[in-house]
Amino acid sequence: MSTNEISVKIIDIQGNGDCSYGHKVGEQFRIPDERGKICSAAYYALYPYINGLNYGASFPWEEDKDSCTIGCPDYKNSVVFKITRKETKE
Repeated sequence: MSTNEISVKIIDIQGNGDCSYGHKVGEQFRIPDERGKICSAAYYALYPYINGLNYGASFPWEEDKDSCTIGCPDYKNSVVFKITRKETKE
């Protein structure tokens, strides 16, 4: 049986580069273990993509079928997250 390991990494902060939640470029989180460390507004925006990758989806606009890049809803200083799926064997 195979499962997926999902990670979320902050790759950019647009606007003035300051996240009001305090996120910094380079931070990385394991899902679901560290989901509480991600801003809740951002997590709600990321969740459909996290869930999709976890269940085998891929997104046609992405070159890598095992990842997706999504921005948070802060229109002035959007934090850009890269969600990555890594298949693991149990």
